[in-house]
Amino acid sequence: MINDITNDSEEGMKKAIDSFKRDLQKVRTGRANTSMLDGIRVDYYGTPTPVNQVASVQVVDARLITVKPWEKAMLAVIDKAIRASDLGINPVADAELVRLPIPPLTQERRKELAKVVNKQTEEARVAVRSARRDAMDMIKDAEKEKQITEDQRKDGEKRVQDLTDKYIAMVEDIAKAKEKEIMEL
Repeated sequence: MINDITNDSEEGMKKAIDSFKRDLQKVRTGRANTSMLDGIRVDYYGTPTPVNQVASVQVVDARLITVKPWEKAMLAVIDKAIRASDLGINPVADAELVRLPIPPLTQERRKELAKVVNKQTEEARVAVRSARRDAMDMIKDAEKEKQITEDQRKDGEKRVQDLTDKYIAMVEDIAKAKEKEIMEL
């Protein structure tokens, strides 16, 4: 029973880490990265559709992304959606594709992005702790219902706390790496 509870809580913690990594990919650094466009949706015949499903998105070099729509009519729609996003990028459209030059980050913008990373880090910590709280509640309920002994409860709580500490450390490491990447000149 304790194994099931700890496995469930570890699964929840893994999902929190995966979600955290996906969120951080959307934070712009000074380098071009196609995942920056993941959150941008365009109106494709009345359906909000991710950019990468209506166009070919490529990183040409460290400071340039190109977006080549499969239908020329989507060119203006993609351009407009990117301008409306909070990426801080000014697209340059020509007859066939949209170029996204990635400007170097100012020190002020770097600090703003670091704050965004810190906010997302705290949200990831909260998600990990939430998985821990759920597991602890299930362990206590199991003891109340006489399904496990007090010693098993203490052992289970220790295992869940060890998992929590491990995943919180992972969140911290990922956040430090992203912050370092943002602050690089």
